[in-house]
Amino acid sequence: MKRLVKDICAQMNYILYRCGIRKCPIRVHTVEETIEELIHTDKSMVRFGDGEITMIRGRSLKLQKVRPDIIEGLKQLLGYEYEGMIVTIPEIFGDLSVYNRASRQFWKDHLLFSRKVYEAYCNPQRIYYSTSISRFYYAMEDRNRCKRWAERIRRIWKDKDVVVVEGARTHNGVGNNLLDTARSVERIIGPSSDAYDKLDEIMECCRKYGKDRLFLISLGVAAKFLARRLFLEGYRALDIGNLDMEYEWYVNKTDGKVPLAKHNIIGQRANEEAGYESYLKEIKYQI
Repeated sequence: MKRLVKDICAQMNYILYRCGIRKCPIRVHTVEETIEELIHTDKSMVRFGDGEITMIRGRSLKLQKVRPDIIEGLKQLLGYEYEGMIVTIPEIFGDLSVYNRASRQFWKDHLLFSRKVYEAYCNPQRIYYSTSISRFYYAMEDRNRCKRWAERIRRIWKDKDVVVVEGARTHNGVGNNLLDTARSVERIIGPSSDAYDKLDEIMECCRKYGKDRLFLISLGVAAKFLARRLFLEGYRALDIGNLDMEYEWYVNKTDGKVPLAKHNIIGQRANEEAGYESYLKEIKYQI
């Protein structure tokens, strides 16, 4: 019964947005426009998903404990302060028909409980970009465009020297061709959880690289703060979230959220046994 009541409330809230009765000044570019912006400019990117919005509401996430300074920092980042660093948020303030049925309901529920966060901290003078750049497959009703999106995403780092900053379990591009268009790939491995606590150490490792490197960051909530620090020091940094997982689902045409075996592999011996020698060679720093 509670679920039914919530679904009805979420649907009514969504209808108010769609009919224009509940005014919303928040505008979001499409996935296509987001990808093209990153291909054709040198802008950095900070990504907000439902998890970051949940943390602003004061709740811990699975891989990051909530802290007052994190909440305040996320509020500031959501305000889209910098011209050269785009901010992505969920594309949920208009027509949700681009998403499949389960995802439509998820975003209606999310909007019901989190709309006040967006309205309070988003900058109505900005047009945001789409968080679905890193969630471009699973949630989509029409997957015919996914092939083009995947190919265009891989052009973002084509012929660039890439530094991947990720957790020990993440393995971006390992076992797939996501990063094969890059000229080179090196890695900084951070903690798998509560990486925010190690930001200073991670940043010191990043500073060992020249400003010509493109940083791709998968460190949960900490990725947003690392991307901002790198941007402010003249680097280009993209918070790519769980893009690799989404890419794997796309490549394998999975219907559900299938766990990836590589996420259970941690440590040198386990990676050697999995045949990830190239991955191990790419690791230059480990926190």
